[in-house]
Amino acid sequence: MSQWKKICQFQDITPNTGICALFEKEHVAIFYCQRTEQLYAVNNFDPIAKASVLSRGMMASLQGEMYVASPLYKQHFNLQTGLCLESPEHQLKTYSIRRENDEIQLKQAS
Repeated sequence: MSQWKKICQFQDITPNTGICALFEKEHVAIFYCQRTEQLYAVNNFDPIAKASVLSRGMMASLQGEMYVASPLYKQHFNLQTGLCLESPEHQLKTYSIRRENDEIQLKQAS
């Protein structure tokens, strides 16, 4: 069974932007939406552009759900499910994320 692992401090995250962290040998893009106070964690690797860039993407709300737009080809990936809006055959791995006091912790989603 996976354990929660500290990734960073909450103050390390700039609201409404992403950061990249190493978790179990994978690059993970972490986002904090200040308006909804929600945290999201998805794989940082853009499967369409074939580059680790999603933490540099822009967050947006589309149809009531939060997305990150890839900085290279601008596809939108749902931050909750990992599905690509324009190309649903592409999906990012998602991670369970929580704030425990001032720590941001991750656990691989099942």
